[in-house]
Amino acid sequence: MIKAINIEQELAKLKFLEGRTPQTTDDDLATAFTTLSSYDTGGVFTGSYSGDSPWERHTMGDEMVHILKGQTEMTILSDVGQQILHLKEGMLIIVPKGLWHRFHAPDGVTVLSITPQPTEHSTQVDPR
Repeated sequence: MIKAINIEQELAKLKFLEGRTPQTTDDDLATAFTTLSSYDTGGVFTGSYSGDSPWERHTMGDEMVHILKGQTEMTILSDVGQQILHLKEGMLIIVPKGLWHRFHAPDGVTVLSITPQPTEHSTQVDPR
């Protein structure tokens, strides 16, 4: 069945996650994030938080991240080093398949992503 999704209504059902860390539990993440729809090999997700995510990567495809509100610093690791991008409301980035990346959002961010699954996570300093 095809349906339209009101992103603002879905976000209103969520709790803002203050002080996310790489060790934040799945239960705490579940109150701040939701799956809006399935998509290809993964899904369309949204959520709001402040703090830091663990490293993550997606080996089945590229990830699209759109900043709906706030701002974040995204670090992406590749074979040639790291790239730090400063993303703010209205910006969009495509993270290439298989690259480790993480978010640093001390003042808070609301994201919408199209994310292939599975997602691998790491709390190592450098997961490469």
